[in-house]
Amino acid sequence: MRHPPRLSALLAGAALTMASTALAVVGTASGAVAARLCTVEYSVVGQWAGGFQGTVTVTNNSAALSGWRLGFDFPAGQQVSQGWGGKWSQTGARATAVNESWNGSLGTGARVTTGFIASWSGANTAPTTFTLNGTACDVDPGPGPTDPTPTPTPTPTPTPTPTPTPTDPTDPPGPVSGAPELSVTGNRLTDQNGATRRLLGVNRSGGEFMCVQGHGIFDGPVDDASVRAIADWKANTVRIPLNEECWLGLDNIKPEYRGTNYVNAVKGLVDKVLAHGMTPIVELHWTYGQYTGNSSGCADVHASCQKPMPNAQYTPAFWTSVADTFKSDRRIVFDLFNEPYPDRATPTAAQAWTCWRDGGSCPGIGYEVAGMQDLVDAVRATGARNLVLVPGIAYSNDLSRWLDHAPTDPTGNLAAAWHVYNFNTCSNEACWDSTLAPVAARVPLIAGEIGENTCGHAFIDRVMKWFDDRSLSYLGWTWNTWNCSSGPALITSYDGTPTSFGIGLRDHLRALN
Repeated sequence: MRHPPRLSALLAGAALTMASTALAVVGTASGAVAARLCTVEYSVVGQWAGGFQGTVTVTNNSAALSGWRLGFDFPAGQQVSQGWGGKWSQTGARATAVNESWNGSLGTGARVTTGFIASWSGANTAPTTFTLNGTACDVDPGPGPTDPTPTPTPTPTPTPTPTPTPTDPTDPPGPVSGAPELSVTGNRLTDQNGATRRLLGVNRSGGEFMCVQGHGIFDGPVDDASVRAIADWKANTVRIPLNEECWLGLDNIKPEYRGTNYVNAVKGLVDKVLAHGMTPIVELHWTYGQYTGNSSGCADVHASCQKPMPNAQYTPAFWTSVADTFKSDRRIVFDLFNEPYPDRATPTAAQAWTCWRDGGSCPGIGYEVAGMQDLVDAVRATGARNLVLVPGIAYSNDLSRWLDHAPTDPTGNLAAAWHVYNFNTCSNEACWDSTLAPVAARVPLIAGEIGENTCGHAFIDRVMKWFDDRSLSYLGWTWNTWNCSSGPALITSYDGTPTSFGIGLRDHLRALN
């Protein structure tokens, strides 16, 4: 969230096995010269133990279509679990993708691409038959479009590998007990045993604003009983927002709330979270740098509100210090920056995404920016191999160009972070299907904040269903006793008594466990 309600009162994996199969398909009319009705390219763009990501690109060479339905048969028992660029379903071996409302028009010569995640075992043999709107298309061995006698030939079936790899066991590995050391494996989070893990829990706000406002370090108790109450909800993760100036000990912060005192308090909370078997996420929320442009949260140069981007003066130093503090314990996750919004400052989305990744002098932002690549570099330069979460733009609600601009990481241990509330732009399933699903197909996706300002839970119920259907991670905002009508608050008491909003998250987490 941008502003807590107390302001005025007081976000080595296994590499994907790359493979690609392209199929050209044709249809013929009896007694007529062969005429290409469509061309299909089927590709396996990423494969891992038990799963793979595929894409299908269809070119329409017949009359223009106002809607399309692609069908094909998987020959080796593959099962689609999710898809994008089309509404996917599967009955038996038959997989079907039907156009979305926004990509139904397919003119003559036009192309459309749709993708999916599916399971496989034994051999991941490519489909050889496709239909477009019910018209059968056969495999073309490669003759030109005027060849009158093309002879369809089947795609050769790959020989299955006889011996499973160490990451492809016969039985799924059991998870480690307690908080895991997390690694990225394809688009999944895995622990030391190779078991798939999800981060499901809450945010514990306070460390980002109490110190800079001169009221303390945390908002409410962070003793063992209050942390145990979070675990009693069957949460397995707690996200802990931090303040840059308080951690670094800058002299505008009261001595009792800065530097060593602040760091030790954060370490104490992290230790309690770990002691209750939960994953701590330490996250940078408020930072230095004066910004008074569009959507400014404050005119102050100090870390007293959400700024559009991290600053080059202090933020790399912050992450160097945090990484040095916690790098010996890979159970701790790093979330680089709460809610970037360079898109509100820069004239174009392209400039915003370039600023997001590369930093420097960004249009509309008056201070030198540290980009996401700068922060990843600062963390890795310490030798830390902890999982790192990288948020998108538009207050972490936009991941549309995340894959194109993602920072590089020598450890391959990055995940995408996303936030959503009922009042955000990307707050419906159509947007999630079109912008989140492609990201989730490539890297782990964590919704670091989910919430709604209705004092109910109808919206987060929808979010959790979409994420559950794809085995993704999410954390509710926030484990604080604020009036939920002024901002999403999960509890009325630090003993875990839920608000009406919190009931939805609590009961759902307990049902999952």
